[in-house]
Amino acid sequence: MSRMDKPPQIVVIDGYTLSHGDLTWNALESLGQCTVFDRSTEAEVLSRSADADIILTNKVKFSGDTINKLPQLKYIGVTATGTNVVDLSAAREHDIIVTNVPSYGTDSVAQLTIAHLLNLVQRVGHHADAVRAGRWSKAPDWCFWDTPLIELKGLTMGILGFGEIGRAVAKLADAFGMPVIATTRSSCKHPDYVQMVDVDELFRTADVLSLHCPLTPETKGLVNAERLAEMKRSAFLINTSRGQLIDEQALAEALANGEIAGAGLDVLSTEPPPVDHPLVAAPNCFITPHLAWATLSARKRLMQVLVENVAAFLAGKPQNVVN
Repeated sequence: MSRMDKPPQIVVIDGYTLSHGDLTWNALESLGQCTVFDRSTEAEVLSRSADADIILTNKVKFSGDTINKLPQLKYIGVTATGTNVVDLSAAREHDIIVTNVPSYGTDSVAQLTIAHLLNLVQRVGHHADAVRAGRWSKAPDWCFWDTPLIELKGLTMGILGFGEIGRAVAKLADAFGMPVIATTRSSCKHPDYVQMVDVDELFRTADVLSLHCPLTPETKGLVNAERLAEMKRSAFLINTSRGQLIDEQALAEALANGEIAGAGLDVLSTEPPPVDHPLVAAPNCFITPHLAWATLSARKRLMQVLVENVAAFLAGKPQNVVN
């Protein structure tokens, strides 16, 4: 039985990032009176949410204070896996169900992790730009490159965090012939080709260190100056997880001083970053604008599950509940 005796008022508070012009909200609109806002400022959240029974949010925050001012609200659906944008305790106190969408982007995030790795070892974009600029045409030899070209086979892939994405990256690294080491907060089953090590050994040993752990008080700033100094000077750091895992000023300095060979990042602590962010101009640092999750296939899966979550809630059988 539905939790409501009338069509629910559904508000998507920041829908553009998910729909992006190539997906529709038709399936969600079939479940109630649906209003979709592309973006909402902090000042607009309360007025736009005032009559909502159901809110869907991606990055717009719902603090305890905001939740207290929305007495009609019964459900918050986070259109992502991470739920730090919602005060879960406040939602629980008001008997508001909060759900997320787990696992939709595993393969896409793993794919971009490897894309960053391949860029770091062969600089495909750089060399393609060099050809376009005429540098190959002017070269005295039949081939041309001006950065080190590095084979992955035999290099050690280190994975910090061995959840679904970490395991997917390990599988891809193994396919390249890379020994894989990993560390995680809790014991878990792992393939025979993965060796579990402690954090210290992970930083010391990895030729490539890829971050796939959640942001917690314990992991915030985990990659700091001390940890970076433990890494090989030839090592690469990749982060497709959360920007706050890294002390960004320390990483910028480590790159400038040649303490590590390079970094591939899809996330930063502030997004979008200020123009003077220390990593934007750091040497051998390649930043993509938080797009690992955003392939069309992944967004279709996300849209499908968020609609299923709302339908399950309306049927009185909520799924993917996080609070």
